[in-house]
Amino acid sequence: MDAVQGTLDELGTPLREVTFVVFDLETTGGSAAEHAITEIGAVKVRGGEVIGEFATLVDPGGPIPPFISVLTGITDAMVVAAPKFSEVLPSFLEFVAGAALVAHNAPFDMSFLKAACQVNGYPPPANPVVDTADLARRVLTRDETPNCKLATLARVFRSSTEPCHRALADAKATVDVLHGLIARVGSLGVHTLEDLRGFVRAPTPEQQRKRHLAEGVPGAPGVYVFEDDRGEALYIGKSSNLRNRVRSYFTASETRSRIREMVGIAERVRTIVCATALEAEIRELRMIGATKPRYNRRSRFPERVVWLKLTDEAFPRLSLVREVKDDGATYLGPFGSSRTADDARTAMHEALPLRQCTERLSARVRRPACALAEIGRCGAPCEGRESEESYAGHVRRARHAMELDAEAVFSAMEARMSRLSAEQRYEEAAVDRDRLAAYVRTAARMQRLRSLTGIPQMVAASPAFDGGWDIHVIRHGRLAAAGVMPRGAHPTPYVDALVATAETVLPGPGPTPAASAEETECVLRWLDSPGVRLVQVDGTWSLPAYGAGRLIERIERAYRHQRSDRREGRPLR
Repeated sequence: MDAVQGTLDELGTPLREVTFVVFDLETTGGSAAEHAITEIGAVKVRGGEVIGEFATLVDPGGPIPPFISVLTGITDAMVVAAPKFSEVLPSFLEFVAGAALVAHNAPFDMSFLKAACQVNGYPPPANPVVDTADLARRVLTRDETPNCKLATLARVFRSSTEPCHRALADAKATVDVLHGLIARVGSLGVHTLEDLRGFVRAPTPEQQRKRHLAEGVPGAPGVYVFEDDRGEALYIGKSSNLRNRVRSYFTASETRSRIREMVGIAERVRTIVCATALEAEIRELRMIGATKPRYNRRSRFPERVVWLKLTDEAFPRLSLVREVKDDGATYLGPFGSSRTADDARTAMHEALPLRQCTERLSARVRRPACALAEIGRCGAPCEGRESEESYAGHVRRARHAMELDAEAVFSAMEARMSRLSAEQRYEEAAVDRDRLAAYVRTAARMQRLRSLTGIPQMVAASPAFDGGWDIHVIRHGRLAAAGVMPRGAHPTPYVDALVATAETVLPGPGPTPAASAEETECVLRWLDSPGVRLVQVDGTWSLPAYGAGRLIERIERAYRHQRSDRREGRPLR
């Protein structure tokens, strides 16, 4: 067969003929949803020559944070007469038309550009995008540069412009970095724009060399464990199709530098086939918590949660603890950090005059009262001003607020925030809003967990892809067994066999007596998924009628108002 000359489209666009627009944005913060652009700078280059520049300050529509002004040198006075970005955007889009966009850490700049297009009714730019930071990580070694920051790369490639956190200067420095990187990849066979973008997406040599680790992996749901040469777990994951998921780690679709590093260390992949996807998810959580692989970031330390404890003593108080004990106390949690738990405690103290001292009190031994008693925030049982019977009323209301009804705490904090806002003390009101959110969210979460952990046994089923059913036995919020019933089979024998062979679960104390809160939440998400049917329930599955869950929307609405205020430059309400 005669050879056929490829078309120019098939050959790609030579880099010398590509028009690049290298741009940089300065902003008031790191979130495109909450912050605004203060400056834009861009340089248009083709064939190594500069053919145009675009630069302007931008009015962000609100005050520039002081630390941003220190970093960039851009002050409120400098942008007071500058155009809004809605006025700049049409000209910039015309400037970049038909060009490939280049930025250092492009996802950041592109997120602001796309957000601005959406707000102003423009389609997002369809230009090809090149990220010089990502390209540098693929091309340069640690011996050549300790990191891939723009200032570092500008020194490596001897840029004529020093980056200084001003848009045009940084864009000019990025042009020099781009040209230096293109010169490097040219010796690797990269001569077209398509080659350049493909080079960034290509798997690393370590990924290609380790592809054999995916051989023999079954195409079933389960858990996979990347191990080093000593058999130590490096990374644990789960998938509904182990074969496809494990193979993806050795392809260009895996772009996380941390995971690519892990693949380079791994010597084997061990798999554990599970009956269902839920079982795989639960096994993953348990294995991560037990082995704590160094490359997993989430779920490694389930034991580090914090609880808010209403102590069981003569005059109970709210205490932060790491462990739930069978001591007759009431617990609220779990919280992810001591700070969040302390925020919830502060919210409860606003509504309930519980003592805040840490000494153990007795009705027979008197002590001097603290300042809280003088301002009416404590009944001073230490001095005998309040009896055990009277103080017990506060304790009952606290236990009610922790377990059943958050309205008392919510109303007290809401009244305080309204008073602070009326006095224009907006920052203090925002702090109280965070405290209230910590309390309400955790109370709602705990009530939801307890609705399931209080059930000795539940059997539920969900439709499988092949027409059968995935069946799970759940005991006190813990997955005790998982199995699959084939299509058309009678369910009774399968359910009975699964229940008979399920794990025996002996519940401990507290709201999560048999499993971590994260495991029980996984089960709850599965129970809420479409098509799930309850087969057996021993007990009652219900939430408190006046539980904290009904207040979540009001909390989220407050945060939506906060984000809107920030975008518009108004004080926090």
